[in-house]
Amino acid sequence: MVTGYWVAGAAAAGETSFEVSHPGDGSSVGTAYFATEADVERAVSAACASVRRTAASPAHVRAAALEHVRTRLEERSEEFARLITAENGKPLFWARAEVARSVSTFRWAAEETRRWSGDLQRLDTDPGGVNRLALVRRPPRGAVLGIAPFNFPLNLAVHKLAPALAVGAPIVLKPAPMTPLTALLLGEILAETELPSGAWSVLPTTDEKAAELVGDPRLPVVSFTGSGPVGWGIKDAAPRKHVTLELGGNAAVFVHEDWTERDYAAERIATFAVYQAGQSCISVQRVLVHRGAHDDFVPRLVRAVESQKSGDPFDEATRVGPLIDEEAAERVERWVDEAVAAGARVLTGGVRRGSSYEPTVLTGVPDDARVLTEEVFGPVLVVESVDSADEAFRRVDDSRYGLQAGIFTRDVRLAFRASAELEVGGVIVGDVPSFRADQMPYGGVKESGVGREGVHAAMTDLTEEKVTVLAGVEV
Repeated sequence: MVTGYWVAGAAAAGETSFEVSHPGDGSSVGTAYFATEADVERAVSAACASVRRTAASPAHVRAAALEHVRTRLEERSEEFARLITAENGKPLFWARAEVARSVSTFRWAAEETRRWSGDLQRLDTDPGGVNRLALVRRPPRGAVLGIAPFNFPLNLAVHKLAPALAVGAPIVLKPAPMTPLTALLLGEILAETELPSGAWSVLPTTDEKAAELVGDPRLPVVSFTGSGPVGWGIKDAAPRKHVTLELGGNAAVFVHEDWTERDYAAERIATFAVYQAGQSCISVQRVLVHRGAHDDFVPRLVRAVESQKSGDPFDEATRVGPLIDEEAAERVERWVDEAVAAGARVLTGGVRRGSSYEPTVLTGVPDDARVLTEEVFGPVLVVESVDSADEAFRRVDDSRYGLQAGIFTRDVRLAFRASAELEVGGVIVGDVPSFRADQMPYGGVKESGVGREGVHAAMTDLTEEKVTVLAGVEV
């Protein structure tokens, strides 16, 4: 399969091709092209030229386009799921779930497009504002550079595209070079719509060209999802741009002793520690168990992790596939081995086979081990006991990251206290920190990034308030 790219909504092909390989066995999935210098310039120029036209396009046109993409994506869902599994390596079970989420994201974007209006404020709250009204609207900040990662090659590309198109902001999307084919296939569907010319492009580029795009003043907004060093480098390189960063995490969950549905908690934690081979920024990495529940809970957790079937990602029963490449698996192996050498114990797993790493549970991990302090981005979780909720909250916050946290408790007061005190972007009560609904605000604090995704939140982020005051009107 040879796949071109999309420049201002039109198909194009470059001069330099590259192979996309299946992470499990290295077999060829397809061939893609890096965009040429001329095509990158065409895409950026078209986006810049279409800013006013795209922003002024009727809401019903944008909503209809997004609804069309939703419908066609749903019709071709199995095709997309199999392509995700082929180029990313995630099990077909989870690839189908990703497609379903993407369908929902486009649906939400279409609905939000029809609701996107503005606010009317009366100004006669003070004497100087008598007979005056303020109309507050949110036009786009300008053309957007969206940079998507490899771990959700469809849904995280959709989280760049759909909100931008919903508010009428032209967007140039750069998919991850390891997984570009899914986003390029999505371009086929976008090309069927009546969106304005220049409203969107999908361009695989080299890292060097991406750095040039980050600095291009014609793209005043950058929305990036990926690793911390790259993300903060983008923010440093573009200090005068509006930059949204959704970066990494090392998500923690606390199991309080009052939680009696322990098999359920164990199953949820096990599932979402390893469900993308751990390659999710909110996969469960740290498990803090109240001492009163620890000895009963940990064996349940180990059994639940061991029940997650590893193997061929195209097998319907597989739940854990390979990492994105062998280098990633070797890094996970190295970090686990470091922790074990420093005194940690392996309760299950701890074995690498090529680009795959067995679902692994560690305990007794030293506080300075990288599997505890950094983002593993692999199917590894660390479980420890704590004596109190106070200690658990301190341990959750003892991190450079702050994306989401989970707490299993029946104590409503404790749940609200967690929501108020924990230094994270989201607290999930009664479930794992890996829960994300695509319409809700999503993002982190500290080194987990700045800004928020989620359809409505992203639409707000991509726009800015503009005030029109009407004088001499009856209120």
